[in-house]
Amino acid sequence: MNHPVSRRHALGTLAGGGALAAASLLPNTTSAHPPVPADQPLKGNIRHSVSRWCFGKIPLEDFCVALKGMGVPALDLIEPADFPVLRRHDIACSLVSAPNVNGLGGIARAWNRLEHHDTLVAAYEQRLAATAEAGHDLLICFSGNRAGLDDEQGLENCAAGLRRILPVAERLKVNLCMELLNSKVNHKDYQCDRTAWGVELVKRVGSERFKLLYDIYHMQIMEGDVCATIQACHPYFAHYHTAGVPGRHEIDETQELYYPRIMRAILATGYKGYVAQEFTPSRSDALASLRQAFQICDV
Repeated sequence: MNHPVSRRHALGTLAGGGALAAASLLPNTTSAHPPVPADQPLKGNIRHSVSRWCFGKIPLEDFCVALKGMGVPALDLIEPADFPVLRRHDIACSLVSAPNVNGLGGIARAWNRLEHHDTLVAAYEQRLAATAEAGHDLLICFSGNRAGLDDEQGLENCAAGLRRILPVAERLKVNLCMELLNSKVNHKDYQCDRTAWGVELVKRVGSERFKLLYDIYHMQIMEGDVCATIQACHPYFAHYHTAGVPGRHEIDETQELYYPRIMRAILATGYKGYVAQEFTPSRSDALASLRQAFQICDV
């Protein structure tokens, strides 16, 4: 899909006896990845960040030093215990991790169940306070899996629970965002798996402090039509994540999305927040992949 030679043309050439010529036109399967471009100063139009968990093998102190060297100002999905490390390196936390209390608060078991609300309200009140005290302003949350719950009831339950913590978020000036995730490949049965469902939840909650995390990778799998969705629904989005489709690896020409076009679509909406890389590197030099991703998205 990423090469100008069609399957039909290649087969026809082979059938005509031009096997060597056709082979020279087919994708080079011996080279796993294209070369990484040399570093260039970032333009400053996109506020770059990266999800910590994707590069968890690199010690956090070392990772902060590497990001500073790339000119990248922020890290995503950080626990409060690690806030002091970021502060030492003058790295912002662009998105704070969700609390997890005995398995509640994570992707699979969260706000769409009334029986989880009391535990989640207490946990989120603490996490909101820690986020505000550290000077950060964005905290992630999740719907939870359906587990037989219909989508309308899931909306009602999520809205009811989130309304209980929004007064705290509003007072502390911290924004909550629920992540849109695919339920097709990575997170089977997750309820907030379509933009329309998430937008309806934002409307029902009815607070400027609650919006969505539009994960480009996940929504390409579920819906496609990424740029048009960003254009139509951007008032409901507080944050963006990237990754390559398929496979959730590098965002270069080995995958199907063209990220420079997507970044321009985001900029056209007037968005001023962060765009965080959330791909899992497939190369041995993970930092080289990350540098390349920042360059690709730096429009």
